[in-house]
Amino acid sequence: MTATVAVLIMILVMVPTTIAAIVWMRTRREFTTPHERAVHDTLHTASSAARSLRRGLDATSAAEAAPHLRALTAAQALGIADADGTVLAWNGPHESMAAEFGVEAVRAAKEGRRNLVAHVDGTDATHWSLIVQPLWIEDTGVAGVLGVLSADEPTPGMLGVVTEVASYACSQIELADLDASRARLDRAEVRALRAQISPHFIYNALNTIASFVRTDPEQARELVLEFADFTRYSFRTTSEYTQLSEELRNIDRYLTLERARFGSALQVTLQVAPEVLNVVLPFLALQPLVENAVRHGIAAKPDGGTITIVAEDEGTDCIISVEDDGVGMDAQLLRSGALDAEAEGGTGMTESAHVGLSNVDDRLRAAFGNDYGLVVETALGAGTKVSMRIPKFRPGIRPGS
Repeated sequence: MTATVAVLIMILVMVPTTIAAIVWMRTRREFTTPHERAVHDTLHTASSAARSLRRGLDATSAAEAAPHLRALTAAQALGIADADGTVLAWNGPHESMAAEFGVEAVRAAKEGRRNLVAHVDGTDATHWSLIVQPLWIEDTGVAGVLGVLSADEPTPGMLGVVTEVASYACSQIELADLDASRARLDRAEVRALRAQISPHFIYNALNTIASFVRTDPEQARELVLEFADFTRYSFRTTSEYTQLSEELRNIDRYLTLERARFGSALQVTLQVAPEVLNVVLPFLALQPLVENAVRHGIAAKPDGGTITIVAEDEGTDCIISVEDDGVGMDAQLLRSGALDAEAEGGTGMTESAHVGLSNVDDRLRAAFGNDYGLVVETALGAGTKVSMRIPKFRPGIRPGS
């Protein structure tokens, strides 16, 4: 392992997200010097290891990443163990050393420090050195153990390379954990929205259906089917994302049930550009905005009002807005988050509505970045307009089946 390669590995630990871009730029032209080839090969090898480790550390990802990590360390063989010291993968010859690595991995994981083990092969008196390096993540602890088998006595330079390769592997495993944590947070926030929908809407919907059972059985039957489809969609568990067309279809079911309850007091206008129907957005991102408009805007207005839903094409983005001409809310209270449950008669907005808006805003920013949160325009007596900007395409974000 040359000093150049070691320096490159240290750079990769600091800026792992630049690997793919640099590799792509480098491969656009022919390499003319050994140094350029060494740079390209190291970056490509590190990027290949990252793709596996970004899925988390298990037997499959370890087996895929091991040959690339072995190439980075120039080891005779390389092993990867989990946080308990269980060997997940061994790449290279001398497979009999895997068992010894497993024993040392347990000790290294427990103690949280590197071990050096000298080994002599009894058949030909060959000397081997096994470097057992814990994969330590700050605030998490040991995420796994790296084992590097060398035919030579490890030099300070080699130990440094192993340390940097281990740090690089840790950074990718940590990113995988962050991705998993974000997915769990998304699921928790969706569950919170479902809990918000359940008590406020379902009770009224069932009461409305019950009122039609005797006076208009056919209408009651249609409303039961709409209610069943609405709940089936709202409580699905397939993905944290959905297409705009699916979200609008479920909102139509919701509004069908609410129009049966409010009659002509609830009017709806829908303006959707066909080219944005396939845009992907967080699941149940639009539903809470429409429900807030009905519950806290129109329902609080004696003579009812109109809800306008607009989805427009704007270059690389889609702009979606939900507007009502209801009672509006105190913008200062909305900004401060000081809304309370007793304010419904005055401002038309309750604490639960504020929580719903905050939930959607957080999920949009987590998915697309801080430029994609909610924008709320409101004033007492002037209605409310809530808008969101959604990118037409974002890598890694796909609708559920």
